[in-house]
Amino acid sequence: MSDLTVIVEPGQHDVVVTRSFDAPRDVVFKAMTSPEHLSKWWGLKESETVIDRAELRRGGSWRFVERMPDGQTYAFHGVVHDLVAPERFVQTFEYEGMPGHVCLETHSLEERDGRTLYTSVTVFQSVEDRDGMVESGMEEGLGQSMDSLDEVIATLR
Repeated sequence: MSDLTVIVEPGQHDVVVTRSFDAPRDVVFKAMTSPEHLSKWWGLKESETVIDRAELRRGGSWRFVERMPDGQTYAFHGVVHDLVAPERFVQTFEYEGMPGHVCLETHSLEERDGRTLYTSVTVFQSVEDRDGMVESGMEEGLGQSMDSLDEVIATLR
């Protein structure tokens, strides 16, 4: 049972996400940042995620493409600003279908009694950008990705 929490405060520029995983944080970090695992959990269940680039190191960049069953593709990219394994990584996120709307994501992992608490804080350039992302179905997609990540983590324990 997922304990996913998504906090969207009216009038604020950010979205705060928390979820716990039943695994040590080094395992969660590996699943979240290793290219061989990313394509298994990132994106919607019905899509195929192609990892075009995953240079997950400080100064590196990434680009993922989601392929839908109807042939539509959706691409996303960003730059990694900080990475301290296995506790956090900071990156930009931009949907290529709406260029210029870049947000900054800080992903943190905290180990507690053999479990890991994941916290993500995403800061948008404007409240309108943030609200647009939320209205696009972000929470449903995020829930699917986090559930798939949990499945990947289970195979690594």
